[in-house]
Amino acid sequence: MTTVCVTGAAGKVGRYAVMELLQHGYDVIATDLGPRPGFLPGEAELAYLAADLEDYGDTAEVLAGCEAVVHLANVPAPGLVPPARTYTRNTGMNANVFLAAAQLGLRRVVWASSETTLGLPYDTPPRYVPVDEDHYPLPASTYALSKVVGETTAEHVSAWSGIPFVALRLSNVILPEAYADFPSWQGDPQARRWNLWSYIDVRDAATACRLAVEADVSGARSYVIANADTVMRAPTEELLDAVFPGVPRTAPIGGNVSLFSIERARTELGFEPRHTWRDEVELA
Repeated sequence: MTTVCVTGAAGKVGRYAVMELLQHGYDVIATDLGPRPGFLPGEAELAYLAADLEDYGDTAEVLAGCEAVVHLANVPAPGLVPPARTYTRNTGMNANVFLAAAQLGLRRVVWASSETTLGLPYDTPPRYVPVDEDHYPLPASTYALSKVVGETTAEHVSAWSGIPFVALRLSNVILPEAYADFPSWQGDPQARRWNLWSYIDVRDAATACRLAVEADVSGARSYVIANADTVMRAPTEELLDAVFPGVPRTAPIGGNVSLFSIERARTELGFEPRHTWRDEVELA
């Protein structure tokens, strides 16, 4: 596969995914709602189309001629727009991309699902830790529900079309400049309990997108994409004892290991996070 469409190219992960693919020799067609953002490469390096993926015609136009799509365009979190709009916009965009990919005969669909499908914000404690792909589906918002519906839709469109669909259940995506905030919550284990103190560096999220394009997979597969460590200096066992003491622990939990398991992504995608906040921030 040489030509990949990246939707949501102006977004947090989208801009990094565009660069990751370009740096690895792909021809990229980028799309988002607005005019071409200034931080993306110029026309000689990157084709860009402004398109509305809630319109099936626009969607089919931007995917025409592509061999794969990395679909990142969605309302990116709960609480940004009214709940019903979050649900309808995300499910509509996902359906249009998936169905257009099938109609056009693309060879791969990679798309952004979410850690929220796994039970966030854990007002009810997780059933077990480390949380893996089987801790699903537990949506607690219309945003999370839109991703669960997307994964179900992907299963069926993949079965109809024979196209591999890869859902990336991305953890909280962090830009490098945001690491400066990490010292602020170190004294409060409750501050980041909502996603079990997890995160993913945006550069590693972009790498996961590329690896998902390249991986030898079939059918519809879903993968937790998180960093290997937590956002906390305190040991993970200590955090669990303080906040979720009764949750069963199904594997040894040493040091600062993440409570989102990335073993499936390691095994099937070759994913290994390379960027940790501990290399970016000095803690007293």
